[in-house]
Amino acid sequence: MRTVRGWLRDTAGGLPGAFWYLWAGTLINRLGSFVIVFLAIYLTTVRGFSEFEAGLVLGLWGAGGAAGTLGGGVLADRWGRRPTLLTAHLGAATMMLLLGLARELWLVALGALLLGMFAEAARPAFGAMLVDVVPERDRLRAFTLNYWAINLGFACAGLLAGLAAEASYLLLFVVDAATTLVTATIIFTRVGETRGLRSRPVSGAVEPAPHRGGLGTALSDRVFLGFVALNVLLAVVFMQHISMLPIAMGADGLSPATYGAVIAVNGVLIVAGQLFVPRLIAGRSRSHVLALAAVVVGVGFGLTAFADAAWFYVVTVLIWTLGEMLNSPSNSTLIAELSPSALRGRYQGVFSLSWSLAAFAAPIAGGFVRQQFGDAALWLGCALIGVVAALAHLLSGPARERRAAELRRVEAGATAATASAAA
Repeated sequence: MRTVRGWLRDTAGGLPGAFWYLWAGTLINRLGSFVIVFLAIYLTTVRGFSEFEAGLVLGLWGAGGAAGTLGGGVLADRWGRRPTLLTAHLGAATMMLLLGLARELWLVALGALLLGMFAEAARPAFGAMLVDVVPERDRLRAFTLNYWAINLGFACAGLLAGLAAEASYLLLFVVDAATTLVTATIIFTRVGETRGLRSRPVSGAVEPAPHRGGLGTALSDRVFLGFVALNVLLAVVFMQHISMLPIAMGADGLSPATYGAVIAVNGVLIVAGQLFVPRLIAGRSRSHVLALAAVVVGVGFGLTAFADAAWFYVVTVLIWTLGEMLNSPSNSTLIAELSPSALRGRYQGVFSLSWSLAAFAAPIAGGFVRQQFGDAALWLGCALIGVVAALAHLLSGPARERRAAELRRVEAGATAATASAAA
């Protein structure tokens, strides 16, 4: 009992109250995250769109997300984390309802574009707020706990969405909108603005005001952009699980409910094992961890080329989920260390852009490759991308760690100078 109590204290103890409100909002929001999980099936089976048209709609959702992440990052730094999150959540809930009621292809495409924009605008503001409220020594634990909540909700959402889809696809959109509104309410009533004191950006650049050239600083940071580019590669592979995977399973005669159960395995495994990951990777080279994660994700998706039954799909999901579990906390802590405190929203926005770009490219590229070259080419190509990303992580890792150490020195010097001036 003492061992379990000590493990819980080491895993979740000492984190600020604001973090737990954000954590609760994440969990509730993900419990109702039905729409994107089943959007490909909804578009092809209920609306009768072709695979290419479904991929185009999902791609527009990603394109909207790209605009949303950049805009949300700038607004998080200039306007504030809290109002940006509220506006994004309210807009996303509205767009979910409109998308569920849309019928024509152009209207569905427009709804997906706007949904992606509002939904992804919340990501950089949330990430910046999380870094704001949690001390650096606790961030690995905090990001791990938040990711655990995301996947606890996702695991439940996959099962519930499969059942809801059997009753009514419109119910998916209604529940997703409702949980988004609940999250907005928690943030509005329980979490205050966290945007704090500003400090100098990296490399000694002059930044007297955070809104002058802030986004340009992030977009000209070559070390940071290299890290973002590698995340795009792996995210393109990962996003196939909500674009081409449900279509592939449907081609094998498996029902939407089966897809929901299979994809829920991803969340169940993360819920069961993610909280043990910080101890597993603590003190290890982040570049090596990220490289291993990329290989494991690639292998998992590559084996999908040979899957033809539900149990085989479960095996593939188990494998790439292990890679995801290694990748996520390492990614989150590294992006926090590469982001100047004055520009956290912008850096989080640019990093989130990698997921939006992948969300745009993955369904279109996946649909094209599958339609032109077949299922095996798509999934074996995913395995090749994973290997390429792993090699690139090993080569670029030392430069990232040097940049993170440099930024820590700059931030520590600025803090010491401010304290001295105040004294």
